[in-house]
Amino acid sequence: MVEVVISFVQPADVGEILTLQRAAYIAEAQLYGDVSLPPLIQTYNELAAELRSDLSLKAIMGHRIVGSVRARYKGSVLHIGRLMVAPDLQGRGIGTRLLTAVERSATANIDRYMLFTGHESRANIRLYERCGYTQVGQVRSTSDSVLVQLEKQADK
Repeated sequence: MVEVVISFVQPADVGEILTLQRAAYIAEAQLYGDVSLPPLIQTYNELAAELRSDLSLKAIMGHRIVGSVRARYKGSVLHIGRLMVAPDLQGRGIGTRLLTAVERSATANIDRYMLFTGHESRANIRLYERCGYTQVGQVRSTSDSVLVQLEKQADK
């Protein structure tokens, strides 16, 4: 099997990550019956701006981007989002590696990590809980679905 390499996203990666994002989130859209989920309607320019401003990592196999994750600092909390893996490669540990890498990439003044996932996204919740995250609440999203909030204390 080809090795997976985790590295920082580059400006030239925007198009491939947008394609990956749409492929990865279509299953979520089917699960919730909502094709207007933000990752599916995000434009190229919006994604490019987000990737420039956020801590953004990618997983590469050969010449293909097979996963990505983004995070944003808000005080002492690292908000992690858009963790995605190509549908044909899910379940092989790539998501876990990306999550671990983004946590390790955070600055030393981070106290905790926070992320959200859909309440019906059981595989996502299992992944996060296996990685040490705990469910701390639920919020209603803009698309009227329920999001589970998970948190994890940062290692000091």
